[in-house]
Amino acid sequence: MREDQYAALSALARTLMRRRTVRAERITENTLIRVAIDLLLTHQHHLTGSTEEALRRSVTTGLTESSTSVHRAGRRAAGKVS
Repeated sequence: MREDQYAALSALARTLMRRRTVRAERITENTLIRVAIDLLLTHQHHLTGSTEEALRRSVTTGLTESSTSVHRAGRRAAGKVS
């Protein structure tokens, strides 16, 4: 993990800890890493490429396309096709 990634992850964990309304569980850097791994494994079918940048681009593009498709499908189901 790069230093800038760890710093951003730590800041995010602190922000999420402050925002939470239910204080049942601590949110740490490791919590966020486990969530990221679960997300990556769930969307592994989007992964293509042979470099870190290509892999990152393929999965983030795939996630963006998936969320857009879900949003459109929801609008169609609600009768709000645009």
